[in-house]
Amino acid sequence: MIIPATENDFDTIYEIINDASIAYKGIIPEDRWHEPYMPKTELREQIDDGVLFYCSFVENKITGVMGIQDKGDVQLIRHAYVRTNQRNKGIGGELLEYFMRKSNKPILIGTWKAASWAVSFYQKHGFSLATEEEKNKLLKKYWNIPERQVETSVVLVDNEYRKRMETLK
Repeated sequence: MIIPATENDFDTIYEIINDASIAYKGIIPEDRWHEPYMPKTELREQIDDGVLFYCSFVENKITGVMGIQDKGDVQLIRHAYVRTNQRNKGIGGELLEYFMRKSNKPILIGTWKAASWAVSFYQKHGFSLATEEEKNKLLKKYWNIPERQVETSVVLVDNEYRKRMETLK
């Protein structure tokens, strides 16, 4: 079951993000890693900036979270994480497919270039990598991240985005 997060879910979302993000340790650039990976203040800022979290429940327990952020002409998938002990059970795919069905706008996803498992996951669900030039433009237009993170990230786009870009040519 997937439902919108409530304020009461804040601590659980924080816990899941920091549990699951340990997969990045030693993979992403060392200067981008910190503990906790996402402090509570940053999570609060993300929510205040319009990231709406949804929770996946298994046996009445939150097992995965994914945020979506409306940016006017596109939506961004933000902070997609599944508890370490619940990985590879289809939870992330269910969350992503939920947003894909629900959205009436192109969906963009930013992730770390070195997180090959994340890139593969999104590609398996029909997303494709933006070119380097396109990625740089998209990250600067829709995300508020440091230049170093832009350098070390990728953007994946859905078919809706590709179709829209074709019509603009």
